[in-house]
Amino acid sequence: MKKLTAIVIAILLLFGVFLASTIVSPVLIVAEDAEEDASIDMAARFGLTGFEWVYPGSSVNAAGQTLHNVHIDHPENPYGAAREIMEYSYHVSPHVIVSVNNDAAQAIFGMSIVDDIRANDAYNGYAGNENVPGTMDRGDAMETAMTNNGMNVLQVPLQILLGNITFHFA
Repeated sequence: MKKLTAIVIAILLLFGVFLASTIVSPVLIVAEDAEEDASIDMAARFGLTGFEWVYPGSSVNAAGQTLHNVHIDHPENPYGAAREIMEYSYHVSPHVIVSVNNDAAQAIFGMSIVDDIRANDAYNGYAGNENVPGTMDRGDAMETAMTNNGMNVLQVPLQILLGNITFHFA
C-alpha cells in the first residue's frame, strides 16, 4: 500500500510540475513514431493560452532543419534541438517536452488511432495546408480521431510507468 501511495504522490507531483511549468513556458507534447526512426509526426504546445497544434514539417531552426527530423539531425540531443526549433519558429521556449509513442497513443485512444489519423489526413479531407487559415490540416485530423475514439484517462499513468510517455527537460 505504501508503494501505491508513493506512486500516486509521484504522479501528482509530476503533474503539478507539468502545470506549473506552463506559467513560465509552454509544454511541448510530441508524438513519436518508432517505425520511422522515432521521427516526430505531430506536436502540440500546451500552456496558459490552451492547446495548439504544431506541424513538425513546417517547424524549423535557423539551418532549416525540421522538428520532424530532430532524431536524425541531432541524435545527441533531439529534445534540445526541438526546443531550439520552437524558439526559432514560434518564439517560445518549452522547458518540458512530453514524448508519446505509438503504444501509449493506442492504449489511451484505442488501437486504431494511428490509422484513423492517417485516414483523416490522407483520405477524409483533412490534407489541407497548415499554413492557410481555414483549411483542414493534420491537427484537425488528429483532433477528430482523438475525439471520435475517446480517451482512456486511466491509461495515462500506466503508460508513464511503462515508459511509453516520457518527460524530457530541455
